[in-house]
Amino acid sequence: MFRIAFLTPRIPPNTGNAIRMVAATGAQLHLIGPLGFDLEDAKLRRAGLDYHDLASVTVHRDLAAAWAAFEGARVFAFTASATVRHTDPGYRPGDVLLFGPEPTGLPAEVLADPRVTERVRIPMLAGRRSLNLSNAAAVAAYEAWRQHDFAGA
Repeated sequence: MFRIAFLTPRIPPNTGNAIRMVAATGAQLHLIGPLGFDLEDAKLRRAGLDYHDLASVTVHRDLAAAWAAFEGARVFAFTASATVRHTDPGYRPGDVLLFGPEPTGLPAEVLADPRVTERVRIPMLAGRRSLNLSNAAAVAAYEAWRQHDFAGA
């Protein structure tokens, strides 16, 4: 299945919502530290409801550890500055859908990293800065899953 990766997430309820989403889709959630909260945070637990035991969540201490874990995988970096739409790539199981922290997004050095296969964006109306992190991750995960006819559903 697909891997959703959050680089240094800051807002616990967004991660909690993503935990529910990966439990519902069979995707894996990778949290890349340092995290802006404790995994026992009440807001994260509340947003994730009772899905924590149904979700695959991996925490990497930093980006170097995540890159090592993603070795050989295609990495799609989501950024509002990309020209390729999130619906354009043909996603494959094992692909990494990488998102930056709220509210800044992925830093330039990550976007320029040679391990990034493609920079992609989710279309929005002009003048809008970004989507909520968990909403953007859900849009991306469901598109990737849709391309595989919602396998397993």
